[in-house]
Amino acid sequence: MAATPRSGPRQPGAVRPLAINRRARHDYELLETLEAGLVLTGTEVKACRLGRVQLRDAFVELRDGEAWLVGVHVSPYSHGNRENHLPDRPRKLLLHRREIDRLLGRVQVKGLTVIPLSLHLRGNRIKVELAVAQGRKSHDKREAERRREAEAEAREAIREHRR
Repeated sequence: MAATPRSGPRQPGAVRPLAINRRARHDYELLETLEAGLVLTGTEVKACRLGRVQLRDAFVELRDGEAWLVGVHVSPYSHGNRENHLPDRPRKLLLHRREIDRLLGRVQVKGLTVIPLSLHLRGNRIKVELAVAQGRKSHDKREAERRREAEAEAREAIREHRR
């Protein structure tokens, strides 16, 4: 079956973002990132493809040797019937055993947590980008903001100087 001209051909490794956790980079210092699959129901997949996902207060919980994504809100699918999914249910992450063990070791260190950074389509699969992160204090956030502003001013000055 040929692809419609409007959608174009699908690239097998193409990545299409569905949801991004913008607060994560502000509230946490990211130490390590990895990609994981998700166990989703049919209506959840359809809602995710429409971008009806919110990652703001989400985190990863490691229990019984499994990783669970908790706090992700996937709005009910508009054309779903009585079999529609629960919006805030925990969702199982698909990770290799050694990845779960490594995350568990990092999380047991004081102050580290695992948070989702983004939800995206890789080919036809929905994946979540996770980060091992350490929470920032408010003074660290202010310092990072000052640094970003100084870098922006420096870039602007260089741009003005070139004109």
